[in-house]
Amino acid sequence: MSLPETLGDAAFRRKSLLGTNVESTYAGALSFMRRLYTRDLTGVDVAVSGIPYDLAVTNRPGTRFGPEAIRKASAQNAWGPIWPWNFDPFDTLAVIDYGDCNYDHGNPASIPHSIEEHADGILAKDVSMLTFGGDHFVSYPLLKAHAKKHGPLAFIQFDAHRDMDVDEESRIDHGTMFKLAIDDGIIDPAKSIQVGIRTSSPEGQSFGVNILHADFVHDKGTEAVVNEIKRVVGDAKTYMTFDIDCLDPAFAPGTGTPVPGGLSTYQALAILRRLTDVNFVGADIVEVAPAYDQSEITALAAAMIAAEYLCILATQKGAKGYTLAP
Repeated sequence: MSLPETLGDAAFRRKSLLGTNVESTYAGALSFMRRLYTRDLTGVDVAVSGIPYDLAVTNRPGTRFGPEAIRKASAQNAWGPIWPWNFDPFDTLAVIDYGDCNYDHGNPASIPHSIEEHADGILAKDVSMLTFGGDHFVSYPLLKAHAKKHGPLAFIQFDAHRDMDVDEESRIDHGTMFKLAIDDGIIDPAKSIQVGIRTSSPEGQSFGVNILHADFVHDKGTEAVVNEIKRVVGDAKTYMTFDIDCLDPAFAPGTGTPVPGGLSTYQALAILRRLTDVNFVGADIVEVAPAYDQSEITALAAAMIAAEYLCILATQKGAKGYTLAP
């Protein structure tokens, strides 16, 4: 029996922005979740894009290969309904792969503006962004672009590090940008929360941000974390950043600055699945460094986090499936 010629390479050949075309996980063009590669934002709900940048790292480089790794790992999820939601988010959400942000690596000072400009073009079309880093600095220009559109943002950060060291605005560093974001008025510290933290800030200050250390997650459980996140952000427009090193190195070895004692993949997903009533306006997943990965488990975790986030957005748009516990 011959297969229809229309099967395969849905990243380039699909005709509709909706639905899932099942194809081999090990073959074909590796867009994120086999979504159409396009820069046409007509009718699009969410644009997935990559920022392959790692010039701001303080330890191991390699996250410039993160977007590619997440796209590759996502292929096995592009088979229809996502467990435990029991629906295909792409039946509800029109999602594309917008490709990667381009920048001049030989002119480092211009890169933050290039990232911000990349985001500006997507947000101007009223399209939501899901972005893959790259090191964590990329969140700063992304937040700038989102704040221009939405105003000061509530902020959820999953991370091992606070990334709030005091710094000069002109420096480009993946450990300082969220203090700069507070100083710029981009994020509202009273409506911001950091989850999974297990390193000390040299300044020893919270700067008004709520902190749930990793011990809180382990000792109190995921339901307590969810309740605290919802209490902090309320109904404000919210941006989420997920540094993959929030996960323990046992679950995410492929990252630049791994810190033992972190969350399990299950804990992270269990928290995310219960944030369906958070008013998300954008998200990123960063710090995947495949050179240090083992059997792609870090990239797989990142791809699953991305799929779960899209299921949240699909639920908010009316998708019906498994009813999650409160």
